Amino acid sequence: MILGIITLIIVLAVIVFLSIGFYIMIFGGGPFIPTSMPAVHKVLKHAKIKKGDKVYDIGAGDGRFVHFAAKDYKANAVGFELDPFVFFLAKLRQWFWGWKGKMIRGNFLNQKISDADIIICYMMPKSLKKYQKKFDKELKKGTKVISYAFKIGNWKPTKVIPKRGKISKILIYKI
Repeated sequence: MILGIITLIIVLAVIVFLSIGFYIMIFGGGPFIPTSMPAVHKVLKHAKIKKGDKVYDIGAGDGRFVHFAAKDYKANAVGFELDPFVFFLAKLRQWFWGWKGKMIRGNFLNQKISDADIIICYMMPKSLKKYQKKFDKELKKGTKVISYAFKIGNWKPTKVIPKRGKISKILIYKI
């Protein structure tokens, strides 16, 4: 009897945990689709990050942009991830493999981003259009916003690196 109740509680907890992730995927920024490592390095190269730059990755997933921005470019890199499962994955990678940067579990819309030098995002177009309002309101002149694969609302990119092979286009905007 006790074992059955404990099993039921565990099953319900797993269902709740997974449904939170599903809800976030549908109504948040989009599903967790890891960016390939070659694409991560190409995006960061084109971001032209300088040592000490404040780099935010919104919808940071497992934290790979955050890690390599901090490790390879010595940036002050921070990632925001809403999905608890994916955030947990990012924290495991930090702990097991010594990944760099800082991961914050939460919605970046509730965070102050006005100190950003560079924003990196790999989000769905609908989400990016919604987030454009926050960018327009908070980002300082000169901030670069790099979007992997998708256009941001009605903004016009200052530079577009075309799709090449399996690496999607990279859109670079400057406030």
